[in-house]
Amino acid sequence: MMKMMKIVALAFMLMGVFAATARAGWDPAEEDRAKSAAESFKKTAPWLSRYFETAYAYAVFPEVFKGGFFILGGGHGKGYVYEQAKLVARSSVTQLNAGPQLGVQSFSEIIFFQGKGDFEKFQKENFEFNAQVTAVIVSAALSTNSDYSNGVAVFVLPRAGIMAEATVGGQKFSYNPYR
Repeated sequence: MMKMMKIVALAFMLMGVFAATARAGWDPAEEDRAKSAAESFKKTAPWLSRYFETAYAYAVFPEVFKGGFFILGGGHGKGYVYEQAKLVARSSVTQLNAGPQLGVQSFSEIIFFQGKGDFEKFQKENFEFNAQVTAVIVSAALSTNSDYSNGVAVFVLPRAGIMAEATVGGQKFSYNPYR
């Protein structure tokens, strides 16, 4: 029985090695995914154009998946970073929250950085949001009076799922420049 478990474990490890995609450099399809995600925000909420026109940089996450059960929840997504309208990096977001919650959902998220200093904080890979930062849910009818808070503006576009929560948590981001 123990020998069979070792064989199964080895098989799963080998499958993981062969199933993983190599990221040796620039993938042209990534630029298409990044543009598509940004266009989705522009189409849904044309009033966001002022952010695209004036922000020093922005990070767009086409799909973030989030779930929670009972007291703990979290989420994860991968995205792309633009500086001065040029695609410069990959990023990821990891969320963790605590409090009453139940459900799963997916959404797109975009973070605008007002100035170069705000963007440099993000690049240090220790950029975090806490419960005090609020993301604005994007809808076509939303007014244009949303503004930056501490040099950052966050917008979320719901995609699918249902979730009820009253939580406190945060988001941590990674920054991986293209070389």
